[in-house]
Amino acid sequence: MHLDHPVTMPHRHTHSADPRRPDGSRRALRIGFGGPVGSGKTAAVAALCRTLRGRLSLAVVTNDIYTQEDAAFLRREAVLPPERITAVETGACPHTAIRDDISANLEAVEQLERELRPLDLILIESGGDNLTATFSRGLVDTQVFVIDVASGDDIPRKGGPGITTADLLVVNKTDLAPYVGADLDTMAADTRRQRKDLPFAFTSLTTDDGIRPVADWVTERLTAWCSEAGR
Repeated sequence: MHLDHPVTMPHRHTHSADPRRPDGSRRALRIGFGGPVGSGKTAAVAALCRTLRGRLSLAVVTNDIYTQEDAAFLRREAVLPPERITAVETGACPHTAIRDDISANLEAVEQLERELRPLDLILIESGGDNLTATFSRGLVDTQVFVIDVASGDDIPRKGGPGITTADLLVVNKTDLAPYVGADLDTMAADTRRQRKDLPFAFTSLTTDDGIRPVADWVTERLTAWCSEAGR
């Protein structure tokens, strides 16, 4: 795995992430964004940055297997100052770097915290993966899973850990439903069946405020995080 800056690799982490630094101060809330290739993870991260950057201190870590395309896109779009966006090249299956050996991602997160503190929120975007993708709780505090309408309206009922256990499921690209023959009511019913009481949001990021349900959820999680950490 490679970062876009030199690092010393720490030991493998599998424990739950500590909300406090060694000095007792609160660290940033870390939210993981996972999902299949093309579902709209990078677009969702970009939209969140645009929506929240005026009132929160943000940073982003992206993951790609052999490139830094997602980080380059976010920098081109100027969603945050470039020093607040860093990239990890996983060199292997995307879930390896977010679940099995999180060392490179954790080092990237900790370096951002050292250089930019205080940070309120760090968004960690996985490389495109499948429905089994989940984040280690040693890396993120909460996780979002993004699927899209264009992949078929049967995706929610296929299940998998990403759909059934993510803290928030985002069903993206609802504007494409008429063009791909997707039934949004069916998708909503299947999503409720799979997730029971866990929240989900239907989004279209082509609209001006399409990210609002996700931004509201992120803001609520951050408020709860600060309260729990005793800010």
